[in-house]
Amino acid sequence: MKTVDAHPKDRLLATASRLFYAEGIHAVGVERLVSEASVTRATFYRHYPTKDDLVAAYLTETSRQIRAAVEAARAGKPPREGLADTMAVVGDATRGEDFRGCQFLNAAAEYPDPRHPVRTVIDDHRNWFFEVLREQAAALGHPEPDHAARVLVLLRDGALHGGELDDAGKVRATLRRAVEDLFPA
Repeated sequence: MKTVDAHPKDRLLATASRLFYAEGIHAVGVERLVSEASVTRATFYRHYPTKDDLVAAYLTETSRQIRAAVEAARAGKPPREGLADTMAVVGDATRGEDFRGCQFLNAAAEYPDPRHPVRTVIDDHRNWFFEVLREQAAALGHPEPDHAARVLVLLRDGALHGGELDDAGKVRATLRRAVEDLFPA
């Protein structure tokens, strides 16, 4: 999607994804987006009526990618292994050279109004992840699957918020151990 041959809408989304994650959403203006995506302002607004629409698309695409990674990590595995591998997806995210925390937590910090449409996308992603964890906790027979899922979501948030400050290998190992501690064999 980085080539000029890509569809303008795809170039805008790819450019926004890169810049929003690296520099922050409010720090990147429409002029910079259109310039780096090699599109006109009219093209921008034809595909994304507002910058917030582009932010929502960026987060929706990020969620789609994470959902695919989690589904691949869980595919065909027993619940405990699937849960450990789900948390490993989180740990692996902290290993990237350009890791700057969680896209959803970063966006939530820039959009504090819980009624804002961008927050709806954030909430949808978080609810999906909670349900994945709750489902796996229930499949493992945890007496309080909601509580176990909330604990794991908080660990995920901590790992993705502070992961760049700690050794990524240790973050991944800690997440795996948390699954073992919550769900002893």
